[in-house]
Amino acid sequence: MDESPVYLVLGGTGGIGSELTRHLTGAGGYVLAAGRDESRLSELSRQTGAETIATDATGFDNVEKAAGRALALWGRLDGIANCVGSVLLRPAHMTSEAAYRETIALNLDTAFGAVRAGGKLLGQGGSVVLVSSAVVRSGLPNHEAIAAAKGGIEGLVRSAAATYGPAGIRVNAVAPGLVQTPLTARITSSERAAEASRSLHVLGRFGEPAEIASAIAWLLDPAQGWITGQVIGVDGGLGSARTMPRA
Repeated sequence: MDESPVYLVLGGTGGIGSELTRHLTGAGGYVLAAGRDESRLSELSRQTGAETIATDATGFDNVEKAAGRALALWGRLDGIANCVGSVLLRPAHMTSEAAYRETIALNLDTAFGAVRAGGKLLGQGGSVVLVSSAVVRSGLPNHEAIAAAKGGIEGLVRSAAATYGPAGIRVNAVAPGLVQTPLTARITSSERAAEASRSLHVLGRFGEPAEIASAIAWLLDPAQGWITGQVIGVDGGLGSARTMPRA
């Protein structure tokens, strides 16, 4: 076994997860990509050479088994990235309990499962990277459920960083703005909705999956060995800056 890093990517077939898998394998890493769609996993494996596993990452035991599979394949596990997520744009009074619980499961439960597995199976120098959202800071309307889920992720990052830091395990997150993926197509494909959203980002455009993947890969890299407990905005300015209205 060589010394190439080994990573588990949860949500590996999504817009960001697939780009992260390409980035990590392209840099010489070994990747086990996890997802629910076996046909998409097969195509990702064909394109990148990554190993794949079909699983539901909302189950803690499923995530731990996937991490254990990576460890069994390559004899080590250096990082876990959770790219599982969803988008729900609806005010609280119009959000069903089922939709709310699905949002929490897909975003917060999967993140907790990644930290839980990492705390058990990552060694010294290991890294967990989660995905939050700029909406936690910016307070946009109709984002109550997703903001609650992503806000939980940010609290999880800080607590887990304190818990696992003495074991040499780092826990961080990226917080994207609106990224152009199949998940956000309902917004980006409507010119009216797209223009309104673009205007909230001071750089005047949506993010690209590769930009988020690059930031996640950077945090996974042991070269960033003194960064933990951080939530890094990769959001075109959405979470921290505002433009002046046009005259």
